[in-house]
Amino acid sequence: MSLTVLVSLTTVLGSLGGADAPAGASLNRPGIVLGHLGRWIVDAQGRVVILHGLNMVNKRAPYTPAAAGFGAAAAQTLAENGFDVVRLGVIYGAIEPRPGVFNHRYIASVAETVALLASHGVYTLLDFHQDEMNEEFGGEGFPSWSVQTDGLAVKRYVFPLAYTDSPALDRAYDNFWADAPGPGGIGLQQRYVAAWEQVARAFAGDPWVLGYDVFNEPWPADATTTELASFYSRVIAGIRSVDRRHLIWYEPYVSFNFGVQTQLPAFADGDLGMSFHDYCLANPEQEPAVCAASEQAAVANARAHSQGTGVALMLTEFGADNDFADLGRVVTIADANQLPWIEWAYCGCEDPTGSIPPRTEALVYDPSRPGTGANVNLAKLELLAEPYPRVVSGTPLSYAFDHATRTFHLAFSTTGPDGHRFASGACTAVVVPPGQYPSGYRVTVAGGRVVSAANSGVLEVESAASAQDVTVIVTPARHGQTAAPGQISGSCR
Repeated sequence: MSLTVLVSLTTVLGSLGGADAPAGASLNRPGIVLGHLGRWIVDAQGRVVILHGLNMVNKRAPYTPAAAGFGAAAAQTLAENGFDVVRLGVIYGAIEPRPGVFNHRYIASVAETVALLASHGVYTLLDFHQDEMNEEFGGEGFPSWSVQTDGLAVKRYVFPLAYTDSPALDRAYDNFWADAPGPGGIGLQQRYVAAWEQVARAFAGDPWVLGYDVFNEPWPADATTTELASFYSRVIAGIRSVDRRHLIWYEPYVSFNFGVQTQLPAFADGDLGMSFHDYCLANPEQEPAVCAASEQAAVANARAHSQGTGVALMLTEFGADNDFADLGRVVTIADANQLPWIEWAYCGCEDPTGSIPPRTEALVYDPSRPGTGANVNLAKLELLAEPYPRVVSGTPLSYAFDHATRTFHLAFSTTGPDGHRFASGACTAVVVPPGQYPSGYRVTVAGGRVVSAANSGVLEVESAASAQDVTVIVTPARHGQTAAPGQISGSCR
């Protein structure tokens, strides 16, 4: 355990004071608190930040990432391949195992994982993850005491059949969206909001937390978008009562994943983002054109929603298989739209609601070991560990990576999303993964100059005095060795 992790965990445990003490932690590690300007994630200087990463959710008791083996080896694997964000599953049922009783040691274990990632320069998006609500339906997420079926028969299904075949599951969701009274006569949503307050209070001072993903893939049952919006308003208010700094991310109904537009309105809070997913209901091998249209539609709908509401955007799930043509297509779509993305998933980890077998969705098979050799899906790593602009002093216009020639193109304006012009010498950082350029790389720049060392894992470019636009082209070299990318906090400082 690193000193950073030890100090951070001690801070959390000390402030929690044991299993039943009130939560409250200030994690004052070096880092960059990220906000947004419209759809763009930005740092304190107004520079656009693009993040690439993986999901990590342990869906089996005790639900901690550490219990699944996700720790220092995983953090190092991520950083060495240029990934700088993890969407980390937090299970509501583990936070509040009994009504009104919060498991602060579970939160502290999550905090240890967040600190480990931070020590390697990797951000964490905390995700209240659920699929089919609870284990009794074949899913996970909610504590059993909060699942109200009004006496309808409960049956365990193979995911995702409970969504379409279980009246009891629909009734449980309907009761939740209606904020039906639960134990002690307290509304189910009120309990959920209180659990989020516990988590947000613990991480309110942590600059390596990207924010809070409020509810994974909400299933509508018979609810309306108005009811979903009302729920989000309550959660946003609850989180803001303990944390004014971090971005709060909401998700549309799960149908959005497959190209259906959302009617969610603009919310009053100014520091919000939409976390959305992009999957295809058709078989991508048999109907690639159908999937391409669906995947394009999800991204187009997300951009339209942001244009109408001003929220940030992040693609937080896609992949979950070994169809590399489909995986590469979604990455290409995301990059063409300059979207930060988080692929599903770092490991299979006996996922009960994922691909069958779970190994299919994994990048790394055993998360407790380094992601090298036979322990990593090399073809998937080849697709995902690509060059990308990590920090842009201006606004990205386009970027793309040609896997065949290993050529990366970036173009950006020196004018930021808020309209201000960055001064001469403003720095832009590009992640250059060693796996793509094992023998080093060459750089061609128009409108600026390279200021990083040769074959650095993070290429740094300063803009020229008169440049309105800057272009960067990276191609393979024949002699040399690319270093592992450094931390995001060290990029362009």
